[in-house]
Amino acid sequence: MSRPTARVLTLLELLQSGGTRTAAELADRLGVERRTVRRYVDRLNELDVPVESVRGRYGGYRLAPGYRLPPLMLSDDEALAVLLGLVAGRRAGLAPAERAANETAAAKIRRVLPRHLARRLDTLLEALAFTDRPGGSGAPDAGVLLTLAEAVRDRRPVAIRYTGRDGRCGERTLHAYGIVAHAGRWYVTGEDAGIGADRTFRLDRIADARVLPGSFAAPAGPGPAERVLSGFATAGYRHEVALRIHGTVAQIRARLPAGVATLEEDAPAAGGDEERERWRRVGLRAERLDWLPPVLASLDRPFAVERPAELRDLVAALAERLASSARRT
Repeated sequence: MSRPTARVLTLLELLQSGGTRTAAELADRLGVERRTVRRYVDRLNELDVPVESVRGRYGGYRLAPGYRLPPLMLSDDEALAVLLGLVAGRRAGLAPAERAANETAAAKIRRVLPRHLARRLDTLLEALAFTDRPGGSGAPDAGVLLTLAEAVRDRRPVAIRYTGRDGRCGERTLHAYGIVAHAGRWYVTGEDAGIGADRTFRLDRIADARVLPGSFAAPAGPGPAERVLSGFATAGYRHEVALRIHGTVAQIRARLPAGVATLEEDAPAAGGDEERERWRRVGLRAERLDWLPPVLASLDRPFAVERPAELRDLVAALAERLASSARRT
């Protein structure tokens, strides 16, 4: 850490001890001239640390009443990790809806980075590419996110104002089990008290959340992440697909994960059954079927399509195209 940066942090520590410190006293403690103290004060104000100037015979500098912030001491690796986390979180959509909060936090850290590290970080960001679009539409409101987190921790009911897929907005009372980040979006899962059934809600569709009196008991069974994935796999879609695939659980899940398909054995499970190759029933729901034949082909395992007939036709058409390509010279 450079000496000027270290002196700025020392100045912050001195001001946090309370009271008003004269410019002469601060200059003596820091081993600098008074005009340098004024420059360090300006630096703190640029970092949104409210340092007040007090005029008069006993004037000097002090922190605004009620303000206290311990100095943030980060190594080069730590600062780089925080900044990359902010960038990746914004790109993946896993950041609060207020985009400025993410950007100003990154800017404050960058201000105190050594110049050589800031240059290297800029070089990395220029060379870095993402395979998905920047997040934004799925970003939750920070206040909603924090309120739901408190409700989960304290097992308190929470009232939410939610807009469904049909565009209708209404208020619901939720017993929130947990918050889950999945595929660039935030979700909260729990019991909808109005209907007495488990539901999963997108946080970016929640306009308001407030904690209610009372409490509820946490349910036994799957955790929040597993509940969300299971909900995706069983949600209502245009096509209901039933398959039988011969393989191990790992082989099938490599192409049809829990968030896409449900899986059960044709026979009762035995010890170590997950690692045995056997016929297993797979179910899933989908709006379109055209993506499924290539996935089944990539399994490289025997399979049978029980329904729908349309999927059997698509598989046969893909097989014919592959055979035709193989015969082509």
